[in-house]
Amino acid sequence: MAEPTAASPPPRHRPGRTLTSRAVLVTCAVALVSVLVTAIVAVPLAVRGVERRDQEALAAQARLAAEVLRPRLETGRTADEERLIRQLDAQGVDAYLIRGGVAERPGLPPRVVRRVAEGRNVSTRRPLDGRRTLIEGRALPGGDGLVLTRSRPTAPWRQVVPSLWLPLLAGLAAGVAAGLLLARRLARPIRRAADAAARLRAGDRAVRVPVEPPDEVADLAYALNGLAAALATSEGRQREFLLSISHELRTPLTAIRGYAEALADGVIGPADAAGAGRTVLAEAQHLDRLVSDLLALARLEAADFPLEPVPVDLARLAADAGRTWADRCAAVGVPFRVEAPDAAVPAYTDPGRIRQVVDGLLENALRVVPPGAPVVLAVRPAGADPAAGGVVEVRDGGPGLTDDDLAVAFERGALHQRYRGVRKVGSGLGLALAAGLVRRLGGEVAAGHAPEGGAAFTARLPPDPYLTRTSV
Repeated sequence: MAEPTAASPPPRHRPGRTLTSRAVLVTCAVALVSVLVTAIVAVPLAVRGVERRDQEALAAQARLAAEVLRPRLETGRTADEERLIRQLDAQGVDAYLIRGGVAERPGLPPRVVRRVAEGRNVSTRRPLDGRRTLIEGRALPGGDGLVLTRSRPTAPWRQVVPSLWLPLLAGLAAGVAAGLLLARRLARPIRRAADAAARLRAGDRAVRVPVEPPDEVADLAYALNGLAAALATSEGRQREFLLSISHELRTPLTAIRGYAEALADGVIGPADAAGAGRTVLAEAQHLDRLVSDLLALARLEAADFPLEPVPVDLARLAADAGRTWADRCAAVGVPFRVEAPDAAVPAYTDPGRIRQVVDGLLENALRVVPPGAPVVLAVRPAGADPAAGGVVEVRDGGPGLTDDDLAVAFERGALHQRYRGVRKVGSGLGLALAAGLVRRLGGEVAAGHAPEGGAAFTARLPPDPYLTRTSV
């Protein structure tokens, strides 16, 4: 899949795929489920409440009718009774008169008639003729009584739902509105972060995201702000690095071009041609080293960077390097010595690459030390156990480094930027390349202060795995 470029347009939002729309949908679903659960719980409660209210109303009618009929039941049905029964019937209430323990008309359960005749009141719900019915019976003296019944609808929830749908609908609407507000509140910092990331991609390193709660949003803002600051710092260092490298490359190129023009114009005669050739060769070699270091740094992080680690005796490697560098140091009046134990110092590393590290550190030291100041190449075991690995150290008696310098000593061009024009410095590639090589070889590198008064660069290399296994 191709990576989006800085000029590629932002992806188009498809319906239902944005955080806002999803949050609204989820909130609506939650609100709908809440409304349904509320309805499932509320409808039976409301039905029972309606039935209880109707039962109480029927009980009140039964008490009133019993009081009215109490003095009249013994004399037979009167016009007042007929009128009362018609009024109750008009209200959907069936009235049953009981005289002497016998109901005037059928339809009542015998148990209800018997209880009223026994002088006990009745308040119950039971089916009559296949319909749910409320029954209220009131006992009167002499085995007389009155029973009122009212049929309930077969689906009582139909009476309740019309009174509940409006509150439920209002709750659903409130849930949707709350979901929309919440979704916008949640999506706002994410949209702001996306806009900031787009501006970063476009090259704006001054962009910053306001830090606001909740903690997750604040963490995102901190991360983006840190990324912007890191990018600005990194690009600034890259610019400084490119400027310093351009200067370093231009210096040998200027010398080579000057001597080439002099030779072409005949300014340099045959007697001086050999010296000019040596100068051109030295500058070309300097240029070749710079280009090689740049290529090595560029390839250092690649997966196919060639490394061939094998068991190595660091003491022997230091002795070989000492024979080469003793003459070079003596030529410029710099004392050079090798500090190594008589026994072998085993390590597991790439001998060619670690020699490249040693040469780079010694060249860096030789560049900065004044005549008469020492340069030391030291090797030693990393611990009392030979299987602990080895240490290679380059120390000098030069101007040294401050504590602040030690923190950035292995960053590309950092020391060059600090001391350019102040004292002799290199391109800043050697230390970065040496640190990168040591880390790729599985070791550790550090910068510090040397007892000779200058800087000390220490590389700790991993042990020989064969020795590690045998020691175990």
